[in-house]
Amino acid sequence: MNIILFGPPGVGKGTQGEKVASEKNLDHLAMGDILRAAVREETQAGLKAKTYMDAGKLVPDDVVVAMIEDKIVDSDASGFLLDGFPRNVAQAEALASMLAKHSLKIDRTIFMDAPEENLIKRLCGRLICRACGFGFHRQYSPPLKSGCCDRCGGELYQREDDREDVIANRLRVYQEQTRPLLDYYQHQEGFFKLDAGGEMDAVYAALNKIV
Repeated sequence: MNIILFGPPGVGKGTQGEKVASEKNLDHLAMGDILRAAVREETQAGLKAKTYMDAGKLVPDDVVVAMIEDKIVDSDASGFLLDGFPRNVAQAEALASMLAKHSLKIDRTIFMDAPEENLIKRLCGRLICRACGFGFHRQYSPPLKSGCCDRCGGELYQREDDREDVIANRLRVYQEQTRPLLDYYQHQEGFFKLDAGGEMDAVYAALNKIV
């Protein structure tokens, strides 16, 4: 099974997508993680992407499409879950064309949404481990020891694009460029809309029923 999760920043795509992919034996292809790894490794695409990510803007389509195709083609899993890609209609069209080239298709396209005040609250509290990349939240899933990762003991930090001023810009960019994906996908086979504003376990139960 191949799945797309899309929706605004902070809606829970990463958290829920990772859990679904693990339980269904799918590759969890999180575009944000792929981009940040490229930035960390200082690849050519990563350095180019960094200037956009730090400003809360979308990375250019040609950079993103090339990265995600490599991951899909190299995968040996029984399926994949795309988290954070596509982010606009142009990417969705490029994805459809690329998948057709490889005789692949999307089985479920799931739009996750939540009130804006929920999104801002979630994003402002996020913490990431510098060493292993595992995520925490100051309110919903705090570490056992302040500033220290429960998994590896690494230092926790707040991403530049999780500052409140950048979050406001990210949500504006989403409304302008990503929200039209709803119009693109909602009449296609396998499309579902999910209210992701509730408790994490309840949202996962609803998502798992769709999948």
